[in-house]
Amino acid sequence: MTKTVVSWAFYDWANSAFAVVVLTAFYPVLFESFWSINVEPTTTTARIGFANSLSSIVVVLLAPILGAIADASQAKKRFLISFALVGILMTGSLYFVGEGQWVYASICFIFASIGFAGANVFYDSLITAVTGRDKYDFVSALGYAFGYLGGGLLFLITVVISQSPDTFGFVSTRDAVQFSFVVVSLWWFFFSLPIIFFVHESGDLSSPSKINILSGLRQLKQTANEIRALKTVMLFLLAYWLYIDGVDTIVRMAIPYGLSIGLDSSNLIMAILITQFVGFPSALLFGFLGQKWGAKLWLLIAIVTYLVITVLASNMDSVKEFYILAISIGLVQGGIQSLSRSFYASIIPISKSAEFFGFYNMLGKFAAVLGPVMMGFVGVLTGDPRSSILAISVLFVAGGILLYFVNEEKARQNLQILET
Repeated sequence: MTKTVVSWAFYDWANSAFAVVVLTAFYPVLFESFWSINVEPTTTTARIGFANSLSSIVVVLLAPILGAIADASQAKKRFLISFALVGILMTGSLYFVGEGQWVYASICFIFASIGFAGANVFYDSLITAVTGRDKYDFVSALGYAFGYLGGGLLFLITVVISQSPDTFGFVSTRDAVQFSFVVVSLWWFFFSLPIIFFVHESGDLSSPSKINILSGLRQLKQTANEIRALKTVMLFLLAYWLYIDGVDTIVRMAIPYGLSIGLDSSNLIMAILITQFVGFPSALLFGFLGQKWGAKLWLLIAIVTYLVITVLASNMDSVKEFYILAISIGLVQGGIQSLSRSFYASIIPISKSAEFFGFYNMLGKFAAVLGPVMMGFVGVLTGDPRSSILAISVLFVAGGILLYFVNEEKARQNLQILET
């Protein structure tokens, strides 16, 4: 394991703090109880949803174009740093947003989310610069493992502080929670330093400013045509879109679903911690298994496991069962994320990794669209939240079937022809 690989993986350790502490836990809580006071819960939910949607749309529109420019100018790392700094600064700015200032909170959150998601496009694509194709599975898994451990560790620290604010010099739980945004921004910045100093791109560097948006759009059109021509890549992207939508839906809807069947919120927060720490060793294990027996096989195993989880969740009625499901999700979540990234990296041109990962991350931002809609429709139709969770199983079945027909050997043969 080289210093370059570890430095790359540490960025996952850095930015996962934002994903867990801000996105999943504290921002929604503080938005409802402090920044959007005396407002109907439905309005608060709509405001958070709008902020999430707007940031996703911006990344969806920018990612493929910036990816094309980054590849042409060998500027992946410079784009990563730029987006990360936006995310870091805007996350820290949430500390200064006062009571009832939901507009400012939304603006900071939107730009922080754009910085987070935008940087990930270039972080993912840099895997091709830090290791060879034969190590993609392990290196990708290492990144996710670092992310689960780092994000879980900081989340644990911030939860402990928020539970005992007096011990740490805070007047209230709210003050402790708000200060956690500063902690996340410092954590994100400090652990981004290794990738800044020790990860380098190969090739000739040129200024991105010399490669304008029009040339980026032309390159984007060419990449889209190449993806259509590389039918195996296109088939994988369709499969990925479906099954990762199911994965993200479970992540985002787990707590609302648990609350809807009468479970306590404190137990649900504990379940998030369990998932994080179980995800650390399991991501590494999946990386080893994928490298030894093939990423596609273990992706299919993870999809089947998620299918079983959705069936079991529909019959769950106790905290103990929710914890068991949290452990089960932790066992496969990091694996399905890391092997998806490494499998995709192995079937795309190295010289155009940022462009191709722009499309990959674009589909990732579209994830958790179908799943929640399906859950909502079935829930309204049946009046039973247990039936709604079963709706997600369709995504895993469809995604698994498409993935089964992805011929990775043919993809790599076509790739060799394209690169020669």
